[in-house]
Amino acid sequence: MANPGYGKRSAGDEDPHADADFAHLSPQDAEIAVFVDHLEEGHAMGHKAIAAEHPRYGQQASRSSLGRITLAGHLRWIKEHITVEDNSMRWVTRTYWSRTPRSLEWWANFTRELDGKDVTEDYQPGLARVEEAPPQAEQPEQPEQPGQPGQPEQAEQAEQVEPHEAAPEQADEPSEAYRTLAELRATDPRMPLSASDCRALEPRAAEWLSRGATPHDITKALTDGLPPAVSNPGGLARNRLESKMPPKKAKVRQKAARRAQVSRVIMACGLCDADERTTEIVSGLCRECLAEIEAEGPVRVYGAVPETFLPGPRVNGLPGADEVIDVTDRVNALRRAAGLR
Repeated sequence: MANPGYGKRSAGDEDPHADADFAHLSPQDAEIAVFVDHLEEGHAMGHKAIAAEHPRYGQQASRSSLGRITLAGHLRWIKEHITVEDNSMRWVTRTYWSRTPRSLEWWANFTRELDGKDVTEDYQPGLARVEEAPPQAEQPEQPEQPGQPGQPEQAEQAEQVEPHEAAPEQADEPSEAYRTLAELRATDPRMPLSASDCRALEPRAAEWLSRGATPHDITKALTDGLPPAVSNPGGLARNRLESKMPPKKAKVRQKAARRAQVSRVIMACGLCDADERTTEIVSGLCRECLAEIEAEGPVRVYGAVPETFLPGPRVNGLPGADEVIDVTDRVNALRRAAGLR
């Protein structure tokens, strides 16, 4: 996983999963794209991190595939200039992923919409807004009308309730710690704690529960490995509750999320981290990285074959007037006629 606030983020508004999601890519690029598509939000998206997790492709193959996937419209690296409420500022690089291939115009509009967004300091999937609860409107005071009883009179009537009409007080139920100790007798007859023992040991059992232990944990600690006969169940229980006390939970200091706003957004290269401040970004890559990807071979985008390139109907074994000749069939026919195959 990447550091909080970085890593993979969904661009949103995607098509549902389908077998043909990445059929327009080469087999290697499609396999990397499927792998990236199933990564969790916030996962590191560098080619080294992908190669470390992928079972088949190394760093160079992952880097080239990520470049071609970017050119196909699935990936964009976007730098956001964040201004926090304490007036501190910094640049963060977000990696936005779209299962659906997007056009250059779509990504440009997506980038413009990021400008001015309210974001929290800590990472949340997508651009998390910090919503503030609207202030509650004060209820206007209603003037008392003559002839109607006001609130003070109702309060006096409430105080004049006769004692015999009050609801009877219910006896306090035993705590979970007390019940756990009292039920030891049923679990193991060698540990019959008396009522006074349960009351004396209740604070220690409650401390166990406050530290994350369960009643089963307490029962197991007090009944495991008992001798054949227990002469002092209360003393044995006290000794075990104190000696086997679980450690206290570490207190997690939660830092309050500070309001932050995106004050500037620029495109960055997905392979070298250069951005629009220093170089030209073309389809998500800088000129140098784009030339490097193109030098490895043409960026192939697979799709349906246009109808003009499909063979048409034949008349007496010959192509029709409006038919495009199937070169492969034609060559095979000539080879057979020449006796070459």
